Amino acid sequence: MRGTHSEWLLHDDWILARIGAPTKVPFAIPGDVHSALLAEEEIPDPFWRDTETSLDWVHESQWQAETTFTMEADPTGAYCLTLDSVDCHAILFLNGIEIGRCESQFLRYDFDVSKALQKGANRLAIRFLSNSREARDKQDQFPFKVPHIFSNCRLPHYNFLRKAQCHAGWDWNIALSPLGIYGTVRLRKLSTVRLDDVMVRQHHADGVVRLDITAFYHADEPAELTLAASLDGQVASQAITVWPGEGKADLSITIDQPRLWWPIGHGEQPLYDLTIMLDGQSIERRIGLRQIELVTDRDEIGNRFVFRVNGREIFCRGANWIPADALPARATPDHVRDLLTSAVEANMNMIRVWGGGQYEPDWFYDLCSELGLLVWHDFMFACNLYPASDPDWLALVRREAHQQIRRLSSQPCMALWCGDNELVGALTWYEESKKDRDRYLVMYDRLNHALEEAIHAEQPDSPFWPSSPSVGPLNFGDGWHDDTAGDMHFWDVWHSAKDFEHYRSVQPRFCSEFGFQSFPSKRVIESFTEPQDRNVSSPVMETHQRNEGGNSRIVETIARYFRFPDGFDDLTYLSQISQGLAMKTAIEYWRSAKPRCMGTLYWQLNDTWPVASWSGLEYGGGWKLLHYMARRFYAPVLVTAQPDRASGDIILTAINDSPAPLDLTLSIAKVELQGGVKAFGDVHVTCPMGRAMEVTRIKREALGEDAFLHFNWLSKDGLHRGENDYLPKRPKDFNLPTPSISLDEHVNDKGETEITLLSDKPAFFVTYHHGGDRIYSDNCVTLLPDRPKILTVTRQRRSHLPPIEAELSYLKQ
Repeated sequence: MRGTHSEWLLHDDWILARIGAPTKVPFAIPGDVHSALLAEEEIPDPFWRDTETSLDWVHESQWQAETTFTMEADPTGAYCLTLDSVDCHAILFLNGIEIGRCESQFLRYDFDVSKALQKGANRLAIRFLSNSREARDKQDQFPFKVPHIFSNCRLPHYNFLRKAQCHAGWDWNIALSPLGIYGTVRLRKLSTVRLDDVMVRQHHADGVVRLDITAFYHADEPAELTLAASLDGQVASQAITVWPGEGKADLSITIDQPRLWWPIGHGEQPLYDLTIMLDGQSIERRIGLRQIELVTDRDEIGNRFVFRVNGREIFCRGANWIPADALPARATPDHVRDLLTSAVEANMNMIRVWGGGQYEPDWFYDLCSELGLLVWHDFMFACNLYPASDPDWLALVRREAHQQIRRLSSQPCMALWCGDNELVGALTWYEESKKDRDRYLVMYDRLNHALEEAIHAEQPDSPFWPSSPSVGPLNFGDGWHDDTAGDMHFWDVWHSAKDFEHYRSVQPRFCSEFGFQSFPSKRVIESFTEPQDRNVSSPVMETHQRNEGGNSRIVETIARYFRFPDGFDDLTYLSQISQGLAMKTAIEYWRSAKPRCMGTLYWQLNDTWPVASWSGLEYGGGWKLLHYMARRFYAPVLVTAQPDRASGDIILTAINDSPAPLDLTLSIAKVELQGGVKAFGDVHVTCPMGRAMEVTRIKREALGEDAFLHFNWLSKDGLHRGENDYLPKRPKDFNLPTPSISLDEHVNDKGETEITLLSDKPAFFVTYHHGGDRIYSDNCVTLLPDRPKILTVTRQRRSHLPPIEAELSYLKQ
């Protein structure tokens, strides 16, 4: 029991026991049942080979976690037990007295324990009910069927539970259905009121920011109190009168000459310490001052979809975020910081917290705000139909929405609240809703309207969007294929097995989901397989592929673009090149359509366990080749080559996402595969901020049959440089030479580790030490003949996976 005279953390000496069985193990707070059992070797590694289903008894069982703490003095007055996140159905007992029940992973619970608390030893117990049994029971008790996404979720009916939907499995996730305590467990001594939440709103005008602060509390008796706030040396206070029950009070504080918070790449990220105090209690927040708008006005195409921060329109470059680990205890601040840092290192400025996952802890959003990452945030609903005709379930959702909006209101990273992921489409996916659309449509409307009402009531600074994908409010159009308005999910290339070039058939206003799969690195594959498993069609490799037909689609695509490899390691390497080429094709084309398109968030940033998936960061946080390629195609200043369908010309287009116009020098060359490099000359251009611009055109016949285009650029201020290629044919259609590549690893004068690569012939996708924990300044690169390429080690990661020997890979004939 640790804390002050008025608040104590109850995180020590917990024991976990299985109800009706002798199993007892230590239980860490925060933590989950599977991790506790694994730490004591009571279960095998859930990720090893095909262990998963043998552990179903864990989520089918009831468990009890308990601890004993001591109160030195007689506990007179009011006491509250606060739990930030309990997953998810649980009964709480203090000294054998039931003090409350939890029904949602997404709610903070505050239980009055005044009558159960005693001087001396106190025994606190939390009994976790089986999530999977609760889900089945709730559907059985419901008057009609509410379909769930059975193709993704091995465990049924989790749409009845307010917990991470992907805990039941997803087309990239293992189905463990964890139970646990993910936040703090605090005992608070109260005086007159319990300070619960704080809502912060910003008003910007004439170089001054006014913060309007609303404190939410629960009072036991009438009282005259003082509400106070401090920020950057300023203190504001006012007297308030509280009455028994729920209440709120308002306060304002003004900041002159504010230092504005900007997304990464557009300015700095200054943060202020904000403290709100009431009746001896305080809530502390880190706040950044910024204005954010979602602009959806009409234009000649349809409706725009662009984020405007502090008056500047921002092209959003990023990926979708899923929970950091299938074992919640492993999602530590250090691990998550590594993942988010990797996002920034790949030139991302936005992540989307996807609706089938979870609201993350406070420190997650603190990290995003510190790093300058905008957050598109779904409410936690995805791909299912939901029982919103149940008033109790809907009341739970309303509490969740209000709590989460208030909790995150001070975070400058918060760019958008979105109602759900793909619930509009889900209305057309199930036989029940096809036959009785009105019933399920009414339920969806009740859910969506409850979320919208919460937004209107709380009035956060972050705008609201009804669903993703969505053509717009009150519009049930096809957000998967309509590229004239709203945000788009474009999955035709992966799910319909179309060519990468099909990405050029649409120009989304904002594409918030699209992706292509690959296998993880050799190191990750070895972490869950025996040698005999290392074949793409082995049962174990198929167990670690959750999208039906996914491994076959990866292999078929490799054969479509490359000559087929000789062995398993080459095949997994080529799968990552395929994935990177798919995303490069889509993103460079859509960026070249700026300002028609103003954002791309590919699926997905990270993995929850070792699996074949759409991620750019494999399990453990290592960089797939996609992530290195993303660092280049997400560069703030980019030049891309795109084919003109009408003329066959190659169009070079410059995109400038930096905060000011730039003067660029572009150098263009034709590279013959047998080694000749012919310069096409330099082009000087001034790149505006608001739109992509055509720089020059090259006739297709100028390249010939056995050559490709290579170009590099440098801004006049020297801050932006890059290089890119254009291959007029698929790699397998070239007669690739066999290069001789030399490698020299050394330490330079600055103490940095450098790797110098040199080839006598052109070499594609040259990759050094794939799957290791070093982060390089570049990787998966094109080598031109007799032109050295220097890779610098920019960061050394830490991983729980064993080290792997460095290898050099490149595209072979």
